[in-house]
Amino acid sequence: MFGALEFLAWLWLTVPPPPAIGEPTILPAPPGSLVRPKNADQAGTVASTAPPPTGAVSGYMDFHFNQPTEGSPAVVDFHRFVLLFTHRFSDRLRFVSELELEHAVVEGMEEGGELELEQAYIDFLVKPALNFRAGMLLVPVGIINERHEPPVFHGVERPFVDTVIVPSTWFDAGAGVHGSFGKGFRYRAYAMAPLDATQFSAEEGLRGGAQNGVEAQVRNVALTGRLEYVGTRGLQAGVSFWRGATGFNVPRIDTKVGLFEVDARFTRGRLEARGQHAQVYIHGAGPLNDTMTRLTGVDPNIAEQLRGSYLEASYRVLPGTAPHDAALFLRYENFDTQFRMPPGSVKLPQFDRDAWVVGATYWVDPDVAIKFDYSHVRNQSTVVPAPRTINVGLGWWF
Repeated sequence: MFGALEFLAWLWLTVPPPPAIGEPTILPAPPGSLVRPKNADQAGTVASTAPPPTGAVSGYMDFHFNQPTEGSPAVVDFHRFVLLFTHRFSDRLRFVSELELEHAVVEGMEEGGELELEQAYIDFLVKPALNFRAGMLLVPVGIINERHEPPVFHGVERPFVDTVIVPSTWFDAGAGVHGSFGKGFRYRAYAMAPLDATQFSAEEGLRGGAQNGVEAQVRNVALTGRLEYVGTRGLQAGVSFWRGATGFNVPRIDTKVGLFEVDARFTRGRLEARGQHAQVYIHGAGPLNDTMTRLTGVDPNIAEQLRGSYLEASYRVLPGTAPHDAALFLRYENFDTQFRMPPGSVKLPQFDRDAWVVGATYWVDPDVAIKFDYSHVRNQSTVVPAPRTINVGLGWWF
């Protein structure tokens, strides 16, 4: 152990400070994002780490109007108000944080909004290929979880796959390494607090299982990582995973979760396309269902496998000489939180779903987007209806 600390100290003291390294969450959009913000790096490969024009404080917000078509009341919601605070202690040491208020009001024990510390970490920058990070971290899985500012994705709401299969926004306490190497490769690899299997559900899968750094149980840490390729202009591709034991609240049950995900984004001229596939494996789902039924009196009907995919295409309709920008988009999603069930459990058809989402995004500024879409969700049930919604949103970041 002492030898490892000596080696890190030697690296810290002898290796020159690294050049700026792209940061997926608080800094200008990387290649493959929907827009190129005004402060984006012109090389098109790795974003600059220089603070935004407003200084060490930045943020994003989104405001939604949702109108179900089956006659339910419309809803207006100031969905998110997020502030990002950063500080650079030196060329080698920086701090990044993200504080989010959801649904405008926090009401103590009553139903209301949420106040969450989604990021708060220290970066120890050694060299481009090897840097260290520790604190509250975003799980590096999928397109949206690390890159969820409203101007950089189409649609008022986040994709369903990035909600019920990959439970965005997914964050927890952890530590690990990150860096870039070769011609356009980037990676992140962390040890993090595991998920709590007692919070899984039939409808939303892993969502609710994150401990979010609240006195998190870490008897068995989880491992997660992502490898990205951004070396070809207009292309960004990635593969990511998460794996860990999840049964610490039911210690006699051996439950483990594995998640594998692959995604790609491509831009050619005015045409943009992206796709993602995610698969979740829950080992021990049968005994977990039996135990939770005895403890609560309700069978959670958790699946052994969850699966989701989507494909999206968009086209920019305004000429490059126009002062603003606009795009039309179409997205198809297929997501099933009960793709494979353990023996003795019944697959419920309302959780085998797909969706068509069609709409438009209008950027009055590269950092301010007005969004409109129609979301048509279908399921395999003949009894439980699926929602169809008209959505209007305003999102911005600074």
